[in-house]
Amino acid sequence: MEPKSTNEAERSDFLWRMVLGRVAYSPVRINWGSKSIKSTVSLPQPAYPAARAVATRIHPHYLQYLAGSELLPDIPSIEALIDVAFWASLRREELHTPLISLAYASPEHVELPLIFERPVRLAAQPLTRLGPAVERPGIHLCVWHRDGELEVWGATRLLPPFCFVLEVVAPGLLVVKHSRGGESGKFVNVAVLQGDEVKIVDQDAAGAPSKFHSGDSVNVLIQLAVSMREHGRGGSLLVVPAETEAWKESILQPVNYAVAPFRVLANLMREDPPGRTRRRWQEALRRAVDAVAGLTAVDGATVITDQYELLAFGAKIVRRKGCGQVSLVSSTEPILGTVATVAEPGQLGGTRHLSAAQFAHDQRDAIAMVASQDGRFTVFGWSDAEGIVNANRIETLLL
Repeated sequence: MEPKSTNEAERSDFLWRMVLGRVAYSPVRINWGSKSIKSTVSLPQPAYPAARAVATRIHPHYLQYLAGSELLPDIPSIEALIDVAFWASLRREELHTPLISLAYASPEHVELPLIFERPVRLAAQPLTRLGPAVERPGIHLCVWHRDGELEVWGATRLLPPFCFVLEVVAPGLLVVKHSRGGESGKFVNVAVLQGDEVKIVDQDAAGAPSKFHSGDSVNVLIQLAVSMREHGRGGSLLVVPAETEAWKESILQPVNYAVAPFRVLANLMREDPPGRTRRRWQEALRRAVDAVAGLTAVDGATVITDQYELLAFGAKIVRRKGCGQVSLVSSTEPILGTVATVAEPGQLGGTRHLSAAQFAHDQRDAIAMVASQDGRFTVFGWSDAEGIVNANRIETLLL
């Protein structure tokens, strides 16, 4: 009869990792009941193969901003952070996945740090236990080196600009970011890792289509996209020019829920840049963004102007009189190494994608944003240079 293990969960976890085959080897001691047996063979300890490859590829991104700074993590440190975070993401704490954010910074680099009396070693199990304390948005566990070892010394909400941040979004799903600094809490996504799939964000293409580049430090369209994706019901948002009503020719009349121009978002965006750093303004903007994004959960499209005035929701898109049916779109993604492909709109998704592509084809000075229930997010806009509708997949920017 097989002897009982003192920790069946650890044995199951161990065997599961062996099946994955993503391991490195070192001698360990195994407990079988009351007996302790030193293994005569090397048994596996977890290692995430993508960690080294990703660390090597993304290090130059941080080097361009942090050259000569103590905040610049070296490749082994990036690799260690990714490796530990990946395995922590596969563990559970009272049935919950640890949703943690790791930042590479010392107490001297951050404002108002929460410092542990005894630092915690950087390992999957301690991070899993800490997870419930820091899973709220905007809280980061801080990692720094001491005597050649990385350790978690505390937590903070305020990070210096371009600080390396690694966020666990879901089991096996990690996002590498850098902070913009200050109280804004905004980040730039650098890479997305999901199992053995690695996507490095192409920063030169990350703002496409061009309407996502307003030159403004606050990108409302990105925030709306994030909020639309979070409600999980799918939805469509049409962004139309404020100076014309031509968009109505692509909407079935009467509109189910037309509204008098609702200008809460527009008024907030008229605030001078210094005022936008105040927490009260940021909270007001977040509430306004969530309110507008919430309307996209209603069947039909929500319509706003490029000045962020809400005009309608529940709108049904129709083909504009005199315009042909869109037959092909160019599909792109802001990921290094990807190449645009031409496909039929139906290959990108369902009814929302088809109608959004038609709207972008007929209203060439507008864009259509579509959130799918599975987390995909596509922005449709007309490309004058290519003479075709461009469908840009941007979910890697929204995680």
